[in-house]
Amino acid sequence: MSVTDVQAATPGTREVIVTTLREETTTWLFVVKSLLAFYITAWLAMRLALPQPSTAVLTTIIVANRQTGMVLAKSFYRAIGTLVGALAGFMIVALFPQERVLFLSALSLWIGACAGGATLYRNFKSYAFVLAGYTAAIVALPVINSPLEVFNSGVWRLSEVLLGLAVSGAVSDVVFPSRIRDDLRRLCRAQFANFIDFVQRAMSGKVARADIENAHLRFVRDAVAVEDLRSTVIFEDPEARARSGHMLLLNQRFMATSTTLQTLHHLINRLKRRGHEIAANALIELYRPLAGALDAPIEGGAAARVLLPRLDSARQAIRERKAALRAEMISAYDMLDFDTGATLVDRFVDELYAYAETASALQAPRLFGTVAERVRFERGNDFLGAGLAMLRTALTMGVLSLFWIVSAWPSGSSTMLLATVFAGLFASAPNPTQWVQHTSLGFLAGMCASFICQFFVLPLMDGFGLLVAGSAPFLMIGMAMMAWPLTARAGVGYCMGFALTLAMRNEMSYDVVFFLNDSLAQLAGLAAVGAAFLLIPSAIGSPWLRRRQLERLRRQVRLAATAPLPGLRARFESVNHDLFGQIVAQTERGSQASRSLVAWTLSVHEVGRTLIELRNDMAGRPLPEDVREAVERTIDAIAQLYEHPDTATYAYARDALAAATAMIDGDEAMSPLLSHLHVLRLAMLDEQSVLGAYMQAHPNAQGVAHAT
Repeated sequence: MSVTDVQAATPGTREVIVTTLREETTTWLFVVKSLLAFYITAWLAMRLALPQPSTAVLTTIIVANRQTGMVLAKSFYRAIGTLVGALAGFMIVALFPQERVLFLSALSLWIGACAGGATLYRNFKSYAFVLAGYTAAIVALPVINSPLEVFNSGVWRLSEVLLGLAVSGAVSDVVFPSRIRDDLRRLCRAQFANFIDFVQRAMSGKVARADIENAHLRFVRDAVAVEDLRSTVIFEDPEARARSGHMLLLNQRFMATSTTLQTLHHLINRLKRRGHEIAANALIELYRPLAGALDAPIEGGAAARVLLPRLDSARQAIRERKAALRAEMISAYDMLDFDTGATLVDRFVDELYAYAETASALQAPRLFGTVAERVRFERGNDFLGAGLAMLRTALTMGVLSLFWIVSAWPSGSSTMLLATVFAGLFASAPNPTQWVQHTSLGFLAGMCASFICQFFVLPLMDGFGLLVAGSAPFLMIGMAMMAWPLTARAGVGYCMGFALTLAMRNEMSYDVVFFLNDSLAQLAGLAAVGAAFLLIPSAIGSPWLRRRQLERLRRQVRLAATAPLPGLRARFESVNHDLFGQIVAQTERGSQASRSLVAWTLSVHEVGRTLIELRNDMAGRPLPEDVREAVERTIDAIAQLYEHPDTATYAYARDALAAATAMIDGDEAMSPLLSHLHVLRLAMLDEQSVLGAYMQAHPNAQGVAHAT
């Protein structure tokens, strides 16, 4: 490259400045909006003479987010948690008004239960549990010596928290709102375009086995990301709420279509590795019309509806060439291979058409009709991990309660209160010890800034306007830290430390001794939470929990084998994707653990979905009793294999499958069942699959470059 080319490729100073300013605009807009919500809430709290305006302004910090929908979702669940927590605090005081030990024991158990509940969700629903524990503490602890004041305490705390939520939501929705619906629309369009492009390349024979595994990772992340955004966007936009059912259906159809594509891909690869070239090549020829049908300018922004007539034509072409290709099969085994693959091709085309049809409806300016199929996205939760979080938090609160009783420390309630907040917030963090460390450093910095502001700046000023002018520069530092990903944890700690220790109220108190004592108590609460996570590590991200999640993932085959059929497909797909997404987030990409996980997930997806289709076909036709028993025995044996994989369960499942296949082989009326059993047989005999470890030792076959 010449010097002239280098100079031409190097952006000018003006361009660099413009780009940098554009990138920083959203950051500083977030800072300005957060400051606006903070000080409007403070002014209203003081104007209404609320006793603790610091509780109201702290709420604005906790729910602060760049995007409007996130703020509204946080606020909604925080409001629910606040109401439940206030009721719980009221009941605890009412049950144990003069029994301090029982009072603190009940409060510790409640806070622990809320922290455990917070670990069961990976979106803003966890805030409801965090706030239910936190609010019970801020309602009950201040009136421990005067239980008759619990009603007033509950009313004041509810008023302060709900005021902060209302102001934050209003500011975020009115002042330069940033809508999640735009991000969700872009994500759905990108997901659709990427998937169609991948299918088009797969149908053209340009995708290898390793590529579909990497693509599966991307499909799982996309499905979970769409569901997370969908569950949030409904709070900010009535149109998004109206389209929520269609978005859920679109995501479900995306998951179903990608699973069928994976099964078809593996089937043809297995046929090629076993030397069944005639059937494999016929199947490739059978679905070839799809490659041309999907060669449309979707990535250029064209709507999904352009694919519908093309897919219809491709489906008709596939039906027309099926009989001719089937006639080319030489042996009965080739014919069975072809019939099995043709069934998968038909299912895949139907699912792909339904997926494109739903995407087309969502992309239309107006949404017509209602959702024909109601589905849910279910999560894969680990209740034992939640129980561990509950135990850790309850023990932490119990130890702090005992210390408070023994020491009679006047600021002991502040220690417990802050420990309550952070124990709940960090319960679902992947690395809570690191979170505590970063947040503690930010909290300490915020307290130092509050000390300077409170004792060197604010005494020289009078009135709310000067209060804002004196404190805003200090608070702005923390808000900016919250906006930058690298310092977000420390920024949250800084803002919380600043707001709590500044203790804004109508009549400010400048008591250095009280400030230092209360600050020490709050740091002790943070230290107690950190020590608790060191002594009882979080299950999230641990090898123990990953192993349990993998076992839960394998048990999904049992779910596919035994659960009631209505709604089972959606339940199976969504739980699989959620579990897989959790484990992927906790494993190092490219590691042996990650590769093993992907292998098991692909196998569970393929086998579980085939079992569901097999059961659906069995439910729709009368079968001889001996055939039904043989097939049900096979289904149970395969489920047992995935629950307890070893050589013995593998041999039992293989033999049961062979016996059931032999009973219905040659019966045209049962050919759909035979196709499903044949898919299972090829999956179980695949030495390159995760089940290969439980077979007799064979040299591995070479991989095939062609995918579907």
